[in-house]
Amino acid sequence: MRFVLVFCLAAAPSFAATVFGRLVDSNCYRSAQRNVNSKDGLTNVDRDQGMDIRMCYASSKTKSFTIVEPSGMSFMLDAAGDAKAGELLRKMGRHPGLYVNVTGEIAKNMIQVNSVMPAQ
Repeated sequence: MRFVLVFCLAAAPSFAATVFGRLVDSNCYRSAQRNVNSKDGLTNVDRDQGMDIRMCYASSKTKSFTIVEPSGMSFMLDAAGDAKAGELLRKMGRHPGLYVNVTGEIAKNMIQVNSVMPAQ
């Protein structure tokens, strides 16, 4: 019985998807999202997510990336995705606010990346 329970819990739900959004510096973006006043009760109401995104545009020096969809959902890239996104930025040169399409497997808020391409 325990084996079956452990097996079911170990199989985390994941699915293939294409995510469209802005490429941002993961460390900067997480820090900006956590930067809230402890006395504020409604932290999501007072957030300017657009400003957080603009402050955290990815550059060729960025090592860890996150994709932020227009809806506000964000997904971190795995190590292979970070390498692919970094290579894309080095090829494209300076491109603030780059929109990309990322394909891969989504599990929780992490994407196991197959490809990263600039959005058309």
